[in-house]
Amino acid sequence: MSLFLRQRLTSCIAKERGSDVQRLTELIEGNQVIPSIDRTYPLTEAPAAMRHLEAGLVRGKIAITTGMSR
Repeated sequence: MSLFLRQRLTSCIAKERGSDVQRLTELIEGNQVIPSIDRTYPLTEAPAAMRHLEAGLVRGKIAITTGMSR
């Protein structure tokens, strides 16, 4: 694509380390980091969740649940 565009296209891949995930787990469990979830939707309401997201009404993140517990 660089033959047709003046901008150079690159990609960035984040590296996950087990130590980073462990530290994040500790912060979440210690209530030092609290995820901001606007609303959860069951999988059957995924289209409604996407409409809500596209409308710009979301404050935080939305979560799609399967109803299956681990």
